[in-house]
Amino acid sequence: MSAAPDLKPNDQPVLRAQPEAGIVRLTLNRPKAYNSLSVGMMTALQAELDAIKAARDSVKVVIIAASGPGFCAGHDLKEVRANPGRQQYEALFRQCSMLMQSVVALPQPVIAQVHGVASAAGCQLVASCDLAVAADTARFATPGVNIGLFCSTPMVALSRNVSRKHAMEMLLTGDLLPAARAAEIGLVNRVVPEAGLADAALALAIQIAAKSPLTVKIGKEAFYRQVDMPLAQAYDYASRVMTENMLARDAEEGIDAFIEKRDPKWEGR
Repeated sequence: MSAAPDLKPNDQPVLRAQPEAGIVRLTLNRPKAYNSLSVGMMTALQAELDAIKAARDSVKVVIIAASGPGFCAGHDLKEVRANPGRQQYEALFRQCSMLMQSVVALPQPVIAQVHGVASAAGCQLVASCDLAVAADTARFATPGVNIGLFCSTPMVALSRNVSRKHAMEMLLTGDLLPAARAAEIGLVNRVVPEAGLADAALALAIQIAAKSPLTVKIGKEAFYRQVDMPLAQAYDYASRVMTENMLARDAEEGIDAFIEKRDPKWEGR
């Protein structure tokens, strides 16, 4: 799949575009290296996420896409082998882990737009996104076991998206999963024809961007905070969140608009 039509290829590792108001598309742009996560690529993507977080309500949804024949092949193994050593490896995986956590912690929902292959840390990136739309030709894998390097950091995101047995099967076999199977086990939300992939991801982003940005921010943060809590603690926490949400102006407006059978006018407060 080629780069999105509103992007012009250049030497930047990550391209930024705004296909619709309130929506930002970040495109991984190392097509010859299958968008492998070099230090430069991760640094550029981290910078974009930090800028989006600082932009607050001007950005409502983020799409992460990729140029060239595949989504992301994982870490740049040539770069890794050129810089061996414990300190270098620790720094690399620390940077990657911080990047993945930044995707989860971003107030705005993040949608992965996946074509080609998403493997190892590329699969980790898909699993770290809040939602994922995949081309019907896309494939997913955590193949580190095949080269003597278990996908331990991708395992963190993967095991929080699919069941333990499905995660272990991917991690222990390294097999490529077709998009339909990835949807069955919960790794992606939707599978669409490759020709309509960008439009499908954008349509989902537009649907979410139409909601109250405050409500979406509250909901995303609450989801990730409660998901690993014991049941009673999760309900106590969620009840406090809903109380605060009910006191927000957007909740008052949304309820009034529903009762009055009109479209709400969000203020983001």
